Amino acid sequence: MTRTLVTGGTGFLGRHLVEHLLARGESTLRVLTTGPAPRWLEALGAEVVQGSITEPEVATRAVAGVETIYHLAGRVSRSPDDARLMHAIHVDGTRHLCEAAKAARVRRIVLVSTSGTLAVTETGLRIPDESHAAPLELIGRWPYYASKYYQEETAARACEGGPELVTVNPSLLLGPGDDRLSSTQDVLRFLKEEIPVVPSGGMNFVDARDVAPALVAAMERGRPGEKYLLGGPNWTCAEFFGRLARITKVPGPRLKLPDRLTLLGARVMDSLYRHFDRVPPVDYTSVEMATYFWYLDDGRARRELSFTTRDPGETLLDTVSYLRRHLLESDAFSDPPAELPA
Repeated sequence: MTRTLVTGGTGFLGRHLVEHLLARGESTLRVLTTGPAPRWLEALGAEVVQGSITEPEVATRAVAGVETIYHLAGRVSRSPDDARLMHAIHVDGTRHLCEAAKAARVRRIVLVSTSGTLAVTETGLRIPDESHAAPLELIGRWPYYASKYYQEETAARACEGGPELVTVNPSLLLGPGDDRLSSTQDVLRFLKEEIPVVPSGGMNFVDARDVAPALVAAMERGRPGEKYLLGGPNWTCAEFFGRLARITKVPGPRLKLPDRLTLLGARVMDSLYRHFDRVPPVDYTSVEMATYFWYLDDGRARRELSFTTRDPGETLLDTVSYLRRHLLESDAFSDPPAELPA
């Protein structure tokens, strides 16, 4: 019997989770992939089901015989052009999965969402925890976060009466292994000196290697119906880029402008690049988001899941080392897509 299903198991966080589960002795693991299994997954010996979570018959096939599900499948993008696709994956796909899981009598689902459905403010004066009301007037501006909010709502409704649902909300994922630049593209842009202005907002980040065991803890002892924010340091963007500059010896951005001028410049640049069918070095949505504060309080996860994080300097150093070795030296992403973390 296959006891555990992981959707999105070949992504940045998904790979860390799969490797963690197998390392701790999970011998009956199934991974849902949208394409052929990568070599590393084949080498680990996990069972693979191929198909898209947006297809109900695939969801039914994937959950057959499983007891627990880690649902990580998603699309991470800042582009408004991807709004429909993200809704199909995050909302429709999650509904298909939860309905199939209920029919198959799955015991528990751990849904991986994002801290951005709860923890974003205009000033940073309040540090949100899980009791914070969803800031719909803010996240409604960004299709990724809007679709993740509706994913959480859809899962909660679909899982009423079983399976048990536990939601985890990690902040910006950093660390080694992000080959698709789903989370680390802004660090890559920093290394390429493509960030001209110091953003006025603040951020939170967490190592994907620390989130993976927290997902297992959520599966084992997370309270059904609850959410758990997972994060690291709350830093201003200026402090974040300053730390990167000291680690990398790359000069960080120094120019500081009023937000209205920064946003105006970003909009003009974005329009010009897209007029000529080119990807701008920094897209308007990224600049706008960087004027807000993505701080969070993860006290609940630390108390109830024994969540711990490594030194943030280690995370930054390992992120930079991986990007330099695997992407910059090979020039694999000379023009990275406009995407962001899950």
